[in-house]
Amino acid sequence: MSRIVYLNGKYLPAEEAKVSIFDRGYIFGDGVYEVVPVFEAAVVDKQYFLERLDRSLNEIQIDWPCSKEEYLQVMSELVKRNNLREGVVYSQVTRGVAERDFPFPENTAPAFMAFSTEMNLLNSPAAATGIKVATTADLRWKRRDIKSINLLGQCMAKQDAVSKGAKEGWMVEDGFVTEGVSSSAYIVKDSKIVTRPLSNLILPGIRRRTLLELAEQTGIEIEERLFTVEEAIAADEAFISSATTMALGVVDIDGHQIGNGTPGPITQKMRQLYTDRVLTEARLI
Repeated sequence: MSRIVYLNGKYLPAEEAKVSIFDRGYIFGDGVYEVVPVFEAAVVDKQYFLERLDRSLNEIQIDWPCSKEEYLQVMSELVKRNNLREGVVYSQVTRGVAERDFPFPENTAPAFMAFSTEMNLLNSPAAATGIKVATTADLRWKRRDIKSINLLGQCMAKQDAVSKGAKEGWMVEDGFVTEGVSSSAYIVKDSKIVTRPLSNLILPGIRRRTLLELAEQTGIEIEERLFTVEEAIAADEAFISSATTMALGVVDIDGHQIGNGTPGPITQKMRQLYTDRVLTEARLI
């Protein structure tokens, strides 16, 4: 059975979904996106993703393509039509179709597409083993707080990390780690979680927001500040977070073992806290 996707008001088999060559997302990368996890056939983290999407749309002056309630309904319908139990729903909004010109076109309807992907999130083998990270130069623009579909810098950074035998890259600017290529970055020292503070230089990660809330609620100390690669290598633990990784241990950075080479106790606790939270949310839907 073909995967069903959503495109501009229609649910279609994936092979039938067509986008105009004049879509500004295709020509300029002029749009924003979200990736939302699904557990037990329920979309979770809904409020936080809607808030971030709203902010991204406002920052680049694109209107919502529909109401927020309708947007959520599209995601739930994709989960239902594709019989998705666990995975993610990707969605993006572009400025729409117009003749190629740099200024924002007037009276152009935004384009909205979404699709679901089945993934093993809860029982990912990497949760037990941890992953390797390679550092790479941060080549991105200066508005990284906007979840832009223009991801060439991230593609180059991820390829650099993969070519070094790593699963993820940690981007570095002026000697400090900014964030993961597709994740937020954390180190743990003396049972304290250290992560970079929010600014225009990093994405306001939804899992980051949730994990820091959970850490505060359970009495785990948090320090939001810049940290260097050298600090990360000397840390007791390191981990990443994202829609697809939840909280995932980093056991090697640039060939240097982190801690004892396995996901540490703080990392494991944060993953369990997040798991409990989203499963509770899913079961209430």
